[in-house]
Amino acid sequence: MSNNDIIVSLDIGTSKVRAIIGEVVNGTINIIGVGSAESEGIRKGAIVDIDQTVNSIRSAVDHAERMVGVQISEVYVGITGNHIALQSSHGVVAVSNEDREIGEEDIDRVIQAARVIALPPEREIIGVVPKQYLVDGQEGINDPRGMIGVRLEVEATIITGAKTAIHNLIRVVEKSELKVAGLILMSLASGQLALSKDEKYIGTVLVDVGAGATTIAVFEQGNLVATSTIPIGGEYISNDIAIGLRTQLEIAEKIKLKYGCASIDDSAPDQVFKVTRIGSNVEKEFSQVDLANIIEPRVQEIFQLIRAEVHRLGYGDLTGGYVLTGGTVCMPGMLPVAQAELATSVRIAVPDFIGVRDPSYTSGVGIIQFVSKYMKNRNSGFTKKNVVKTTSKKSSDSSKPGFMERVKNFFSEFI
Repeated sequence: MSNNDIIVSLDIGTSKVRAIIGEVVNGTINIIGVGSAESEGIRKGAIVDIDQTVNSIRSAVDHAERMVGVQISEVYVGITGNHIALQSSHGVVAVSNEDREIGEEDIDRVIQAARVIALPPEREIIGVVPKQYLVDGQEGINDPRGMIGVRLEVEATIITGAKTAIHNLIRVVEKSELKVAGLILMSLASGQLALSKDEKYIGTVLVDVGAGATTIAVFEQGNLVATSTIPIGGEYISNDIAIGLRTQLEIAEKIKLKYGCASIDDSAPDQVFKVTRIGSNVEKEFSQVDLANIIEPRVQEIFQLIRAEVHRLGYGDLTGGYVLTGGTVCMPGMLPVAQAELATSVRIAVPDFIGVRDPSYTSGVGIIQFVSKYMKNRNSGFTKKNVVKTTSKKSSDSSKPGFMERVKNFFSEFI
């Protein structure tokens, strides 16, 4: 990786599409551009209208381009959803060098060996994440390069997804006149940014509460061990407000963002606002306490569902507790309700970068940090193309030979 490089992430969410431009200078990341647009064509984290999603992507990218004064041609795209699955795999190869020193080629071969698994025809491998390497039976090796051995093994997690979802995601990005540099699992990217090394090791649940869906990722022994998506998020809170105050959903969303408080105890009775009700031109006055009485039960339910899902995955109360991120957790009063419902330690993760100090940017910034670390540690394999151009837009070449293989293999060398 060069001393000065540009990485662009694309986070396609249910409520917002965010394009973030990061500059990597001597290993340090600076966020130099952020573009955001209302998300159209996405329901509960899934693409339901290609053209509307394309318009949202272009709007977000244009916003980021104007901020920095450059033109983006290639992006790293986050992928998530309830179609994502994790599967353990094991690969074994003989070290090929005559002097028995393990090199890049041996790691490539053992990763490819781990990829040989039986998959239904409707599923596709997104990436391979090594958990540990074994050299002649010795366990717990993170990077075997340069070691001497005869037999190299890898215990890995295979990340798979539904072909339809993967190809539709690639298609909307390509139709937006952008190239897909790589698909990155959101849970891995967010974990890279939001969790410390110790939190990943002792066992921690990372919860991304978005507008249309909530993604749960369990980390243990330093690895992502389970992931799940439940179709509930901030949109449900907005719907409850619209029904409770008898107003339009658009107005309810604005009220939630401006006056919303997840805890009745933390809400202010003197904080008042007026609402135009459906079927009437007369405005009615409400207080933040009235609003909190609508919001708190739904927030309690969301965290109850999160805890139940973590237990269903087979993980009880982990030592590291829960780490929350995503746009919905920005609401005041969210933390005390989460702590009460989850009955363990809870904190909210916020990116520590100027211009993106908000939980809703965790995934997008996490992608940049993930790519930066991934490329910094590799001497061969996946190579990043030029992602910023100052000339005319270059249309994507979706028929380029090996394109899908390049995308699928993005994770295959991650250490």
